[in-house]
Order: sequence, then structure tokens, then C-alpha cells
Amino acid sequence: MSWPPPLAILEKLGSSVVAKSKGAITAYEVMYGELNFTGPAVRIVEALTYLRDHKDLGFHQLIDLCGADYPERPLRFDVVYHLLSMTKNLRCRIKVQTDEDTAVASVTAVYPGADWYEREAFDMYGIFFDGHPDLRRILTDYGFHGHPLRKDFPMTGYVEVRYDDELKRVVYEPVKSVEWRNWDFLSPWEGAEPGYSPMIPGDERAALPAAQAPAGKEPGK
Repeated sequence: MSWPPPLAILEKLGSSVVAKSKGAITAYEVMYGELNFTGPAVRIVEALTYLRDHKDLGFHQLIDLCGADYPERPLRFDVVYHLLSMTKNLRCRIKVQTDEDTAVASVTAVYPGADWYEREAFDMYGIFFDGHPDLRRILTDYGFHGHPLRKDFPMTGYVEVRYDDELKRVVYEPVKSVEWRNWDFLSPWEGAEPGYSPMIPGDERAALPAAQAPAGKEPGK
């Protein structure tokens, strides 16, 4: 199949999957040339098995498994599975939702490569995976507190590490001033407004009249 697949083919395939998956996959949409499915978290193993084994799909490879945090929702986490069909030249993703306390079934029996992906989602977001063979942290240090990719995790963390010259060893201390994330979503390359976000050094020249521009410099150069 050519890439990207024609929209009509993706729409037909998406509606067919929803109709034939017996409720394991409940909805679909097509975005950026890819199929996006959603379904109930309690049936994710069944949904992925269907996507892997159906002869018209063949999503035999799990490319990635990740989390996304929406703390304003009761089910604050999306668990997102990215799949590839090498025989059909297709990609898709399927999303399920869960909260801080409810585990999602591990899919390591369907895709053994999900092992470390699920550990990473647990480490970074605190998402639990029921039936995982070895669910422990994979990126953070021993005794790490919290989950760094949650939106309510402070940018500075809770503990700082420094070398104590008197003790001649590395010491761990609580962070005295916690800086929380500020999501302004403003690209500095699109031009920041003074007082709203720091300007990049040199941007001030763009606002100077020609007479006030530094010698040898044209305004905006």
C-alpha cells in the first residue's frame, strides 16, 4: 500500500475494525494519515490481539507505548499504543484511559517488547500494569520520589544532589524552593511580548529605529 494511504481506505478500515472487534475497540478517527482507535482499558489485551492477528491488519510490531497526563480529568492518564503493520504498510495507535490507582492489563503476552515500555510509563507517570513480570522503575534512581512526567511534578524535583566537601561524599537534600511548571506554550522564535516571556538576547534591536541601532548593525539584523 502506498504511503500515506488514501483517506477512503483508512476510513473503511477504521469502521470495519470498530464493527468487528466486538466492543474491544469502540471508536476511530483518521489524523495525519494514520488510524487512531480508542477502547475500554479493561479490554486492551483483547483489542491488541485483534489488531495483531486479523489477516487484514497484521499489526505485528509494537513501536512504542507511552503515557499522557491530563490532571483535570477523573481518568487523568492516556495509555497510548503505537503499532506498525509491515505487511500492509500501515500505522495505527490505540488509546485507553485510567486513573492513578487503577491498573491497566500488561500487554507483554501480546507484544513481549512492551516490557520496558510499561516500566517506563510506570516510572514517569505512575501508571500501573497488572500482570507485568517485573514492574519497577527503569529510568529514575533508587528511592526516587514521584513521577517526573506528571504535570504536577515540580521542575526542580523534590531532592537535590550535591557533593559535600566536608563529608567528602555525595549528599541528598530536600529542595528548598520548588519551581512548578508554567505552561505558556509560546515559541520564542515567533516573538515574545515584553513582560510575558523572556526575550532572546539581540531581539531588542528589532524594535530600535535606524538612528538608534548599534553602529554597523541594521535594525533586525
